[in-house]
Amino acid sequence: MINMFTRKREREVSSQEIDEIMRSERSYQEGLTKLHDLLAPAAIKITPKMIQVGETFTETIFAITYPRYLHSNWFSPIINIDMPIDISMYIHPIDTYDVLKSLRKSITQVESQIQIEQEKGLVRDPALETAVQDIEELRDKLQQGTEKFFRFGLYITAYGNTERDVDEITKSIEAILEAQLVYVKPAIFKSEQAFKSTLPLANDTLDVASNMNSGPLSTTFPFVSSTLSTNSGVLYGINRHNNSLVIFDRFEMENANMVVFAKSGAGKSYMVKLEVLRSMMLGTDVIIVDPENEYHHLCDTVGGTFVKISLSSNHNINPFDLPHIGDDDDPEDIIRNNIASLLGLLHIMLGSITPEEDSVLDRAIHETYSVRDITPTTNINLIPRESFPTMSDLYQVLRSMDGGESLAIRLEKYTEGVFSGFLNQTTNVRINNSLVVFNIRDMEEELRPVAMYIILQFMWNEMRNNLKRRLLVVDEAWVMMKYDDAASFLFGIAKRCRKYYTGLTTITQDVNDFLTSRYGKAIVTNSSIQLLLKQSPAGIDVISETFYLTDQEKFLLLESNVGEGIFFAGLKHVAIKIVASYSEDQIITTDPAQLLEIENAKKEFAEEESAN
Repeated sequence: MINMFTRKREREVSSQEIDEIMRSERSYQEGLTKLHDLLAPAAIKITPKMIQVGETFTETIFAITYPRYLHSNWFSPIINIDMPIDISMYIHPIDTYDVLKSLRKSITQVESQIQIEQEKGLVRDPALETAVQDIEELRDKLQQGTEKFFRFGLYITAYGNTERDVDEITKSIEAILEAQLVYVKPAIFKSEQAFKSTLPLANDTLDVASNMNSGPLSTTFPFVSSTLSTNSGVLYGINRHNNSLVIFDRFEMENANMVVFAKSGAGKSYMVKLEVLRSMMLGTDVIIVDPENEYHHLCDTVGGTFVKISLSSNHNINPFDLPHIGDDDDPEDIIRNNIASLLGLLHIMLGSITPEEDSVLDRAIHETYSVRDITPTTNINLIPRESFPTMSDLYQVLRSMDGGESLAIRLEKYTEGVFSGFLNQTTNVRINNSLVVFNIRDMEEELRPVAMYIILQFMWNEMRNNLKRRLLVVDEAWVMMKYDDAASFLFGIAKRCRKYYTGLTTITQDVNDFLTSRYGKAIVTNSSIQLLLKQSPAGIDVISETFYLTDQEKFLLLESNVGEGIFFAGLKHVAIKIVASYSEDQIITTDPAQLLEIENAKKEFAEEESAN
């Protein structure tokens, strides 16, 4: 008996000890710092209109009225807006039977109202008749099961460092929505419930919803894939989001200009060559400035004209050439424009020019044309190319002018020195082919900007002389952007080439040099199409700021594979992947190993042919 009592007592003591241990453990756990303690703000202040969470202010607005018709993707401007906001959509299903019963009552009321107005002799009300049609149509679809009915709540919470910041964001959102006849209100006196409703907890504590059937409700789906497919144009690639084709005609835009930004090896030249090849199939002429001999194989394959510009080349371009004078052209304006271009060229050639020296050069160029009897009254169209002055003529004029001696000495290396064979000869280049490539790979590094400038001036004169559908491709354009005069000339072409049915394609891998130039962003602005391929971390911030990229788009450009990026056309842009057929790839490839295989295959074929 005593042993039984002792065992029972031991059990009671053990139970008490366990309870005490559990209470101690709970007290200990309550004193520990948990994850939500670290994440939670120091305090929350709730006012009738706003909530202050720590140092951040928030305000929630909700949609109250929608238009009769909602088009697809109407909510996209809010989804893509670059502002700190949270969006919540709550969809509550409603039983079809209850809706039909309510619609039956509504149709009775509307028809009764119409009949009363008819008996009073009032003019018919189109709004009531439209309401009858809408209700009957909805009843039929609900009865057939092709539509469902829902209560839809749309809440948007804006964040800012001050109340003013939040007000500006909400006003911007209201303006965008009201432009589409969607009206919103702030959640006054329900700011707490509204804030909780936009947290990722799926609790609709605000509970402000509008009745909506399946059709208009589907238009609120926030992830609508953009497409860039038209009935005509060039296939640029495949939309990476929905595998649709990106087919586009750049000549249908406000202008046909295009800029291509990518790091070295990202596939920019590959893509441009693919566009060139496909554009030529549609009857478009193409002129290319090629700094690295990347377009030689393409030129040979399609039977184009390959013009090699170097100090020892037989191809010459005279910068003093004047374009053909059209019926609506003023000869005096043509000469003045060419003199302005020559001044820009001489600034690059001679380096730093003082205002006094610039004035001397201006007078000297006028005098150089006068020596050859070329004046605004002269019929320039009758002057052969051999009669236009050259750099040697300018050199002789400068030597005989007051203040021109030092300029003549600096110009001497281009007329009698090591660079004399480059731009001191009569033009002997003819553009009479669908594809013309100007190659400057073997040009001295110092003379590359000069060569690109002269080639562009020559092509500009050609565009003015012969109006036709044409693409002008400038590869490694950053070389010109380092010089203000060259960049200004390129910008002038970008602005004016549309009038001559020409599209300028500007390609660069040095994004910083291009966009930090005061003409760089201007060229981008005057280009209706932009293509961004894989970027380097050093240049992504400049690209992001220029094109207003989201964080996801920045990550996409950093992680893209070769030939992948973002294609912008006007207000639309899609993630693109450049694709080519096997035959196209053999023509446009820039892979040295692949090019070597092609050359070896050609040699083997030639040897077999000679053996036979």
